[in-house]
Amino acid sequence: MPGQEDRTEKATPKRRKDARKKGQIAKSADLSGAVVLVAALGSLAVFGPQIAGGLADTMRGMLADVGNPDKVAGTGLGAIAGTAGMAIAVAIAPVALACLFAALVVNVGQVGLNLNPAGLKPDFKRLNPIQGAKNLLGPNGWVELGKSIVKVTVVGAIAAMALLPNMSKLAAMTGIEPPALGAAIAGLAAGIAWKAAAAYLLIGAIDLLWQRHRNEKKMRMTKEEVKREHKEEQLSPELRASMRRRAQQMSRGRMMSAVLGADVVVANPTHFAVALAYDGKRPAPTVVAKGQDLIALEIRRVAEEAGVPVVEDKPLARSLYDAVPLEAEIPADFYRAIAELLAYVYRTARRRAPIASAA
Repeated sequence: MPGQEDRTEKATPKRRKDARKKGQIAKSADLSGAVVLVAALGSLAVFGPQIAGGLADTMRGMLADVGNPDKVAGTGLGAIAGTAGMAIAVAIAPVALACLFAALVVNVGQVGLNLNPAGLKPDFKRLNPIQGAKNLLGPNGWVELGKSIVKVTVVGAIAAMALLPNMSKLAAMTGIEPPALGAAIAGLAAGIAWKAAAAYLLIGAIDLLWQRHRNEKKMRMTKEEVKREHKEEQLSPELRASMRRRAQQMSRGRMMSAVLGADVVVANPTHFAVALAYDGKRPAPTVVAKGQDLIALEIRRVAEEAGVPVVEDKPLARSLYDAVPLEAEIPADFYRAIAELLAYVYRTARRRAPIASAA
């Protein structure tokens, strides 16, 4: 596999398109978070008094209803809580909608419209603890750690610089009316939040540039890859289709040859067929061929002509077809069923084989 130092060529449009389909797009989570934070602060500045008034009215009404025995007995605490919850949701809806709209805009602005169903498929490689440790302790992990330290330091410093000069003013507010104290604290908190949001926006913009640089570096190609891709683009669609068909035929031919060495074929009875081979050297039997419909019929025909036993078991055949890739060992969940199946085949054919490890 070529090293990073060999990848000197910029990514071709095809490489970029393929990477986009796989979800490999430069995107900054920090910038998204900063824009959503600004949207939340802006909506609070506009709708804050209305939200505060609505929440105050809701709280007063709920306390009045709870303090009224007739109301509680008539509607119940659940209905009172539900009404209060709905009122709270309506009050904060402007802020929630503003944050949602901001999140959509900033994400579309970074990556465009990229509706990719493949990104919803689970990737079990991400659950690999070894790979996770490599990512955490590798260069990218150190970069992310440095970014987190910078973010916390910058935002904390801005908050401190905004708060410290006002400590004497806060101390002088002792004894003033609660509404006035609340308004003063709210104004101070809003000023600190806006300054922190501005710093977060700057960090997010820098992070977006870094992510794009990192993605460009990751997508770089070798000269040989560029030449090979150029040659493939020069081929006519008919020739490319012919090459794909020939590759499929060769793959099918190899699979049918593997059926000749299989121990058993599990069928369903014409829709699915899975050929299993077990030589005693591997921990479990291996799927050497599998197919659906016409390919399943071909597998059965080859197996019957070669004298390989064909056993019809609809649930097992369908489960093996869906769960086990070609040339892969069966999972532990199938050990007992396959062990019983092979034992039956060996008894029927009057031959012995070590199957204890598959049980």
